[in-house]
This record gives sequence, structure tokens and C-alpha cells, in this order.
Amino acid sequence: MQAILALEDGRIFRGRGYGARTERTGEVVFNTSITGYQEIFTDPSYAGQIVVLTNPEIGNYGTNPDDEESAKPYIEGLVVREFSPYASNYRSEQVTDEYLERHQVPVLSEIDSRSLVRHLRDKGVMRGAVSTREQDPSKLIAMAKAQPTIDGMDLAKVVSTKESYRWDKGDVEERLLSVSHPSVPQLSVVTTEDEAPATATRKQVIAYDYGIKTNILRRLVSTGCDVTVVPAQTPPEDVLALKPDGVFLSNGPGDPDAVDYAQKAIRRLAGRVPVFGICLGHQLVGLALGGKTFRLKFGHHGGNHPVKHLQTGKVEITAHNHNYAVDPDSLNQSEIELTHIDLNDNTLEGLRHRSYPLFSVQYHPEASPGPHDSHYLFDDFVKMMEEWRG
Repeated sequence: MQAILALEDGRIFRGRGYGARTERTGEVVFNTSITGYQEIFTDPSYAGQIVVLTNPEIGNYGTNPDDEESAKPYIEGLVVREFSPYASNYRSEQVTDEYLERHQVPVLSEIDSRSLVRHLRDKGVMRGAVSTREQDPSKLIAMAKAQPTIDGMDLAKVVSTKESYRWDKGDVEERLLSVSHPSVPQLSVVTTEDEAPATATRKQVIAYDYGIKTNILRRLVSTGCDVTVVPAQTPPEDVLALKPDGVFLSNGPGDPDAVDYAQKAIRRLAGRVPVFGICLGHQLVGLALGGKTFRLKFGHHGGNHPVKHLQTGKVEITAHNHNYAVDPDSLNQSEIELTHIDLNDNTLEGLRHRSYPLFSVQYHPEASPGPHDSHYLFDDFVKMMEEWRG
């Protein structure tokens, strides 16, 4: 079937359609990751966005439940250079075309994705409409223009869990290597107990869900934490009543300025319990501490961003997915230490309070997809909780 993407500035891209036969609108962003398309589909931070993947072939290894970062895809639509209707991987349980059709996500393929990405880099993120059904460009351009921008929109409460729950599953990467298959070396299954010393006291962590990814929860458990996930709007008094060893602030979609209840909660929690935030959680920490955020021209989306740790001088290759950033000049640096910067554009990527047990990073140390250079931050969180209790 035929498909079309129309941008609000009138630019049109025509190609072949896959996935669901429907129309969807959203902000059009591009992601430069080489692998991990299913993790990208199911990252709640992509709510309200049509995603362009720069890797030229997508769908070739199918889909499976282990690679999902949430219960369903959150992308509004997918745009790629080449889309495979077949899957060639022993882990695949459903071809990508059927998976996206089941979840009502339209796909546009066989376009010049390089041209589209260059256009977004030059002009900035813009609204768009992707359709595998409607072929009238004027109607789709009108749909794109009618779509609200994400500025001022609180999407965290939309994607957040409605009820609290416990999470007790650790990393699955090592377990996947233990699957019985002739091409895979046989390793012993790694359990949570194997990863965390039996003599260590597991930390009780409350994780605020603003759009949390599954691999964040896995990393927390594998690092020695027992995790309770709570809705985005949970009052801080309810969290403190549980007497946690620490509080985690998750990633999520939308404009951080609009999530005022979270900012108020963080101000109540700061100094009373160790706090670790990533992505949207980092932006909310910056706002709660008196800073400001701003909109990036085309955002950071991909698993190949170089970030410098200012204290050690080391460079980490990191995974990103955000459209906003904290303005470092808006922070009181006598109280707040700037810890990480992005080497592509010098945006702030990490901060730490000089007095409170509180730190945050803009990028995704849990990756999935992406490199594992920053896994140490979860260990830092556990160490911070141990020192605070001590």
C-alpha cells in the first residue's frame, strides 16, 4: 500500500506503507540508534511523536516480549528508509509489520530518510501527519498544523501507571545468552541473587513513573534494590511514609514545565531522602532547584552521544531521548555542581547537589538500546543510599 508523510511546512514524502492502515499525527523527530527499534517503539518518552530512524533497514530481526520497554508502542508513527516484512532471528516471535499493525502504528518506508533528517536538522522539529490511507497532501498538512505542539503539555500523567506495583525482575541480557540454541554459547543463567551479594542489604527504592522504561527497573533490581513503582502524581508525604532508602525519578514525555506537581514533590523530598533522576526526572530536578529548561532545536535521540564526566575527564558514549534541556546558567552553582556535558552541543547532561544526597543525568544510563558506559550511575545511587543510612 502507498503511504505519505506531510510536514506542517508543506514538505511531502511519499513511499510504501506497512503496519496499520490509518492516519496519525505528532511531532516528527529522528533517532540515530543502530539497533533496538522495538525498545524505541515502546519507550513512553516517545508519546506524541512520529519517529524517523536513520538506520537504513528496520524490522529485519522481528519483535519479542523481552525487548519491550513498556506494555505497548508509544510512537505515533514510524518512518524509515527500508522496512523488512520478514524476520530473521531465532528470538523473534512476531514480524515487525504485524506487531505494529496490531498496535495501530502506521509505517512509511522507501523514502529518502537522509533528506528528511537533514530537513529536520535545518528547520527543527515540526508537526507532521503520516498516513497509510489518506493520500491527499493538503488534508494531511492541515492535520499536521492542527496537531498541538508538546510545549506546555503534561504527558507524564497520561503514560504513568495508575496504581503502585512492585518490580522484582533483574537484567535479562545474560539470560538471553543462556537460551538453548546451537549458535549461542551456553552460559549459566544469571539471577538477581547472583548479581547482588547475599550479604548485602537490599535498598528499598520508590520509583516515580513519569513514563518509566522497563530496563531502568531491571538495572535497579540488579544493582541491589527492591523497587516499588508509584504514579506520577503520588504525594511526597505518601512516599516518605514508606521510609524508602531512596527515590528514583524516571524518564518521560512532554514539557517538564507542565509537570508542576512533580517539581513540588522533589522540593519536599530533597534533603530528606536520596534522589536519583534521569531524563525528564533530571529536568524536573533542575526546575525544582530553581533552574529553567528550554526546547532544543531537534532534540537528542540516539545511542551514540558523547558525554564528558567533568570530574574524571572521561567520555561516555550514551543513549539519549529528550527534546528539552536544563539551562546551566539558571542554576545556583554555589549549591549545585555541574557534573556532565554533551560534547556535541555543550548542553548540560548531569548535576549534583552540593549538600543534599541528590543527583541526576539527562541521558539514559540504563541504555536499552545503547552502550553500557554509564551503568556505574546505578552503583553510585546505591552507594549514596548506603552513606545516607550510615
